Amino acid sequence: MKAIFDKFSVTFFVFLILAIVLTKVPIVGNYVQIINTVIHESGHALIALLGGKVEKISLFVNTEGVTYSTQSTWAGAFFTSLAGYVFSSLMAFLAFWLIGKKYYRILISLLLILIGLNLGLWVRNGYGVFWLTTFAAGFILLLFKGSPSFINTVLLLIASILLVVSITSSYDIMIISFIRPESAGDAGNLGKLTKFLPVQFWGIFFFLQAIWFSWMGVKKGIFKLEK
Repeated sequence: MKAIFDKFSVTFFVFLILAIVLTKVPIVGNYVQIINTVIHESGHALIALLGGKVEKISLFVNTEGVTYSTQSTWAGAFFTSLAGYVFSSLMAFLAFWLIGKKYYRILISLLLILIGLNLGLWVRNGYGVFWLTTFAAGFILLLFKGSPSFINTVLLLIASILLVVSITSSYDIMIISFIRPESAGDAGNLGKLTKFLPVQFWGIFFFLQAIWFSWMGVKKGIFKLEK
């Protein structure tokens, strides 16, 4: 047990609690959680581009998002549907890894690239444009004006939000796949595509992959933070 706790730092738990509390605050909570939505929908879009076309992405104030794409093959539709939750979990892992290495500029640049792609190519609805514009402005100010300690604080909070929401959203889709399978989003799409694997299988898969990425973070020591 001690070996497990040695993989964490007090700082990690402080920011994890802050992230959980912040996501529960009315209006502000939804606003900050959209960062995970952008990453999730970007995962769909980037994979869709490999064999199809992205029509548009919509981001909504309730933290939901939709990627409208067309695919010419079964495999394209399958991997596009698979990509959203996996990409969110991967980015949460990568964010903590980059922070641990003090690669702050790389992390900010990655997030700005995703925001720029969405703003320039895909997102056209009012709230989506508003969110992308304000977050992009914040990241640019952070990149050029923020002190190292302030940048570290902001990025740790964002990484913690990504971690929390990547797990809770995948848990939610797992539960929905059992109680309202017709409303299970990506899991529902995969259930229709695979047929022999039901919606519930994919709901469980999405939750387990989020846990797996988190466990890999523990094993790699990326939540230790303090050196």
